[in-house]
Amino acid sequence: MNLDHVSQALSGSKAQTLLKELYTEAGAVTNQERYLHVAEGFCRVFGQKDFEFFTSPGRTEIGGNHTDHNHGKVLTGSINLDCVAAAAKNGQDTVHIVSETYHQDIRIRLDELEAGEETGGTLPLLKGILNGFLQKGYAVGGFDAYITSNVISAAGVSSSASFEMLICCIVNYFFNDGRLDAVTCAQIGQYSENVYWNKQSGLLDQMACAVGGVISIDFKDTSHPVVKKMDFSFNQIGCDLVIVNTGKGHADLSAEYSSIPIEMKEVAACFGREVLAEITMEELLSDLPRVRREAGDRAVLRAMHFLEENSRVDEEVKALEEGRYDAFLTMISDSGNSSWKWLQNCYCIDSYKEQSITVALALTELYLKKLSRGACRVHGGGFAGVIMAVIPKEHTADYMEYMESKLGKDTAYVMNIRKYGAIHFDL
Repeated sequence: MNLDHVSQALSGSKAQTLLKELYTEAGAVTNQERYLHVAEGFCRVFGQKDFEFFTSPGRTEIGGNHTDHNHGKVLTGSINLDCVAAAAKNGQDTVHIVSETYHQDIRIRLDELEAGEETGGTLPLLKGILNGFLQKGYAVGGFDAYITSNVISAAGVSSSASFEMLICCIVNYFFNDGRLDAVTCAQIGQYSENVYWNKQSGLLDQMACAVGGVISIDFKDTSHPVVKKMDFSFNQIGCDLVIVNTGKGHADLSAEYSSIPIEMKEVAACFGREVLAEITMEELLSDLPRVRREAGDRAVLRAMHFLEENSRVDEEVKALEEGRYDAFLTMISDSGNSSWKWLQNCYCIDSYKEQSITVALALTELYLKKLSRGACRVHGGGFAGVIMAVIPKEHTADYMEYMESKLGKDTAYVMNIRKYGAIHFDL
């Protein structure tokens, strides 16, 4: 596809159907213009040549907060915010990426992919992804890409995983005939974060961005996670999924984030196990005094959260399958309360005067008291960033106005579940 044909192709029935599936009917026109803008950017930077479109979504975490890194269970979904790229092979040994959103112009030689001292930012993450393909025995090659993203950065909707899965999708399509499945792509993204960012992340974010739709995942065997597609969207129950940006990202909080899996694994080690998925609540409670002495009280509480949250994901899935939607919403709030009280990832104890997450949750709980339905919880890694709220549609506009009057304009966003993960946008 080249620039002369892209406008006509985007107006065609095939592209229009896909645009509506990705972005809803209301968002199709805006995103059609967005794709044309990306195409124009690609040709402006890289010249008039054939290219392909790719898209990778952000994600929402519905259940299973901080469980994936200890081989637990999650309920998650992809959202209609995404990274979009126009890309083409360049026949060289260099990857050249221009990010319009982050004002970046990155060039990487394919013979210089070793990890360096830098443990943050796009450059090491990209190196890690490319090297991850090689470590798994897959091919990489040179390509040019012009990328834009509307996934909220450093705020709990996985802008990094969205980018990772976008790059995996490009490399998979151009150089591996699409042979990599979603699990393998997710593992490559995790490898990049673990090794090149020194971040102890699990697979939840990458899997949600790669697979698409609402899915439950059991990470007990991380090499073969069990993925179950759920036929569900919040629209079905007359509710909107609202993400509230509390005003501070979590990009500088890797130590706080990493403390959670580390402490959970310390509790598991008290029983001679590696991860908490290998123990039960009964085992923990039966030897609680010893574990408190050896691992500490916060670690114990975080372990309790994990074990209860794992069970809660099973109950959430069951409630959805049985159409018990009010019970499902109650469990979303129960998950949030567990994160707040037991997991303790709603604010940093070293900066206790700054509690943007807990303020947003308190405001939302006050609002929900007057309604018969709804839910709220911390969203993603926590400590800062965003919360999620499930609001009956007839109250969504009022809730958003209420939150923005307290936290500032343009802080509340309605999200829609999209059915596709990271894909080549075939025109």
